[in-house]
Amino acid sequence: MHKVTFILVIIGALNWGLEVLGYGIGNYLPETAATVVYTLVGLSAVYEIFSHKGLCQRCMGK
Repeated sequence: MHKVTFILVIIGALNWGLEVLGYGIGNYLPETAATVVYTLVGLSAVYEIFSHKGLCQRCMGK
């Protein structure tokens, strides 16, 4: 679960960068699909905020 949510957070961050240039995912998907993607990215960020330190080996010093 950690890897999936981390990848979704990275995708969301890259999308923000692309939005600045006018090429974000919201420009190419139907509104409903874009909303689903944005919701998954947002929920993944919340999950990472609360669980990352306990799951990440680098954060745990291992």
